[in-house]
Amino acid sequence: MFRTRSPRSHPSEPAAQALRMVKVTRTHGSGDGAVTALDGVTLGLARGTFTAVMGPSGSGKSTLLQCAAGLDRPDGGIVQLDGTEVTGAGESELTRFRRGRVGFVFQQYNLLDTLTVAQNTVLPLRLAGQRVDRRRAVEVLTALGLGDRLGHRPGQLSGGQCQRVAIARALVAEPRVIFADEPTGALDSRGARDVLGLLRSAVRTHGRTVVMVTHDPLAASYADSVLFLADGRLAGRLDAPTPDAVAERLAHLGDDVPAGV
Repeated sequence: MFRTRSPRSHPSEPAAQALRMVKVTRTHGSGDGAVTALDGVTLGLARGTFTAVMGPSGSGKSTLLQCAAGLDRPDGGIVQLDGTEVTGAGESELTRFRRGRVGFVFQQYNLLDTLTVAQNTVLPLRLAGQRVDRRRAVEVLTALGLGDRLGHRPGQLSGGQCQRVAIARALVAEPRVIFADEPTGALDSRGARDVLGLLRSAVRTHGRTVVMVTHDPLAASYADSVLFLADGRLAGRLDAPTPDAVAERLAHLGDDVPAGV
């Protein structure tokens, strides 16, 4: 059953963990049409690490990301994010928590058509009542190739440019944990390299934690480690990944791979 208390810190838990999930389950639908998206997932990710999550379509990747980020409610288990238990929190408490500590990059850009690139980028800061560092925003947008698009609106941008605005929005707020669902899916190879380089820099230079769902072995190779999912369960882990090693592991996910990490 889902708990009904607010997010709370657990001082006794290892402070080095940015994300901790214990026996997390999530089922979509009911009756004969029920689909188990997560089946007792337990994992721990250290602070200041870059983790890629991979697996076949329907393996539970996006559900894991959304439960970990507090955007979806698991049916059972515990989720702790940045040292705080988010399982069972009310929506208003979760919203405040996410605005202060979590960044998101999803396949849907979620940009406001009436705002400019610069305004969309700093919107989370304004909503959270935080100080807006325009110089930092321009710096990140320029690094993503959008320095000459600050006054443009989403309707004047390509899909790849909109995705880069969404990524800049997540980075500018300097969250403790960044969740990214296929962040390079709409980008060409150069744009993808720029984005992955920025995510890796956020980890190595600024100590952020990044959790990224991807289907691309090359993108996964930018991460420190890769978690593999199959049928809603953890099906292995690969440290210091290379594109070839990732592709090889994906090709054998249906084999008897030891579960767990």
